[in-house]
Amino acid sequence: MLNLVAFLLHCLPLAMGHYDICKSWVTTDDGPSWEFYACQPKAMRMKDYVTVRVDPPGITCGDPPERFCTHENPYLCSDECDASTPDLAHPPKLMFDKEDEGLATYWQSVTWSRYPEPLLANITLSWNKSIELTDDIVVTFEYGRPTIMMLEKSLDNGRTWHPYQYYADDCMEAFGMPARRVRDLSTTSANRIICTEEYSRWAGSKKEKNVRLEVRDRFAIFAGQDLRNMDNLYTRLESAKGLKDFFTVTDLRMRLLRPALGGTYVQRENLYKYFYAVSNIEVTGRCKCNLHANLCSFKEGSLQCECEHNTTGQDCGKCKKNFRTRSWRAGSYLPLPNGSPNACAAAGSAFGNCECYGHSNRCSYIDFLNVVTCVSCKHNTRGQHCQHCRLGFYRNGSAELDDENVCIECNCNQIGSLHDRCNETGYCECREGAAGPKCDDCLPNYYWRQGCFPNVCDEELLICQNGGTCYQNQRCICPAGYKGVLCEQSKCDSDNKACNSASSTYLNLTTFLISALILQLRRLLDF
Repeated sequence: MLNLVAFLLHCLPLAMGHYDICKSWVTTDDGPSWEFYACQPKAMRMKDYVTVRVDPPGITCGDPPERFCTHENPYLCSDECDASTPDLAHPPKLMFDKEDEGLATYWQSVTWSRYPEPLLANITLSWNKSIELTDDIVVTFEYGRPTIMMLEKSLDNGRTWHPYQYYADDCMEAFGMPARRVRDLSTTSANRIICTEEYSRWAGSKKEKNVRLEVRDRFAIFAGQDLRNMDNLYTRLESAKGLKDFFTVTDLRMRLLRPALGGTYVQRENLYKYFYAVSNIEVTGRCKCNLHANLCSFKEGSLQCECEHNTTGQDCGKCKKNFRTRSWRAGSYLPLPNGSPNACAAAGSAFGNCECYGHSNRCSYIDFLNVVTCVSCKHNTRGQHCQHCRLGFYRNGSAELDDENVCIECNCNQIGSLHDRCNETGYCECREGAAGPKCDDCLPNYYWRQGCFPNVCDEELLICQNGGTCYQNQRCICPAGYKGVLCEQSKCDSDNKACNSASSTYLNLTTFLISALILQLRRLLDF
């Protein structure tokens, strides 16, 4: 009972806010009317509304059937994954099912039987709707947490992706970043992307299963450890640049880059104990309704805000027809305690003669040009009417001009691209060898290593010779007696002394063994 009370107190600040009522019927000297407030839906379990995709194809175990081991019993490989047998299958849906007492069901990848080729898997969660996180993301791994992984997010339904948090047993080695903890961040760095080592090192305990994105710890930077000073958090969400967007996603993607190793190096004699297994993913959040709705319903296969304040759209992101006299604006948490609804106005409301599509509320008259222009365009827009995107951003084709997400950051890879600008479809201009919309991939016959470099070897044109093997297209691993970029040179050809020395050593050893054998035979005959 005490645990239940503690849990309720833990969730109370996020479940109950000032912004759960959109309007109330009040009576004034002018008669009864609606009084509007900023409002938002309650937090809920978002995994109940998610669709999941796992790639690349064939990464889920069971087709063909495969046996696997565990780190606790690495040589007792009696377990099997078989997609054709329900009791032995491990499909992606088992990451979100209700589990019986004491029995964990989980998605599982194939084993690392192709080592040293990397074992890579992506798990993508999509809502087809903007949601705002209100609690930690918790991913539960069976049979060990990955030693290297990263969490990414999208704000535009998977068209572009951004890092969310890095995880590694050695952050500097894996990502070139120092390890940090969220609880050590400050009010000015609360939305910093960090790499953490807290969830990747081998603990040797079956209880150490969870990997977190610490949302509550970031809230606590402003609201205190018990999250009781929510007014300060709401104020910061409204005023700190990029903070509100940090907790907003349409999609999440886990990139699993190296499985649990059991606290040792990779043991090539038993590769069946290396794999990924995820039994649960918890995502708690609310529908993003731009503070224009307090209800969100699941309709026609997706979440929909039930919009107030004369707004409409999946996120209440535009004004209703006949209520567009002034441009749409999101509601605001300020002033406390009820915020500002910023309701759309009906025809007849005054707003002035300049249209800024809701990206500015100030205009300026330029006398010598005889024009009125918007001032201090927000949301990464520019132009007389804030109708264009700033350099480094491009137009979101699925958003209206008055949507605050109308301009999307190009997010060009700094190493692979020539500059940070992109064309109108979001494609960056790439350096030689680089490819992809963000120049973060390489053309065929190139490999990525802080930039794209020509392959040293491959399986088609630049083939390792004399039995050599190509390692990650970067170098040939040569057998004994050969060297060179492609193992094309015999060590004996370039160093006869070494070969003669080796031959002499071999002959001397052979002579010694034969002599020892003859001596032993003589002793037996004498006996």
